[in-house]
Amino acid sequence: MITLSPIGTVKNTRTEIEDDNWGNVTSIIELDSKFDEEALYEIESFSHAEIIFYFHLADENKIETKSRHPRNNKDLPKVGIFAQRGKNRPNRIGSTIVKIMKRDGNQLHVQGLDAIDSTPILDIKPVMKEFLPREEIHQPEWASELMKNYWNTGE
Repeated sequence: MITLSPIGTVKNTRTEIEDDNWGNVTSIIELDSKFDEEALYEIESFSHAEIIFYFHLADENKIETKSRHPRNNKDLPKVGIFAQRGKNRPNRIGSTIVKIMKRDGNQLHVQGLDAIDSTPILDIKPVMKEFLPREEIHQPEWASELMKNYWNTGE
């Protein structure tokens, strides 16, 4: 048994679960009161952070453990749940690399977090280039097609 407690919560204007148009969303990650602002000390010296969060509104009855068509789109190939980044995964954990805008007390202002308002944050890790892939990244064509509108501004 693994027990995790959120370290903070997302504050933003996005309240509905949607698959696209995350480009204009800025968020504040507010640490839980059990964490002093020192927990974020010097995070702003990094350009990016990896945010680990919990898909708290993902329907437990829709959890996938095998394969499926991403976004249930039959035009896309059927792939295993661990070969995609959908929310309906066994542990409902999400991860995104965000741009750090600023730190303000126990709040971290970020851009590029694809989590809705009130999403529980499980961890924050600074992005260090030594932890990024050292080889060229490649992915199947369907993944690029799937993501073409993900970071649009919605305008």
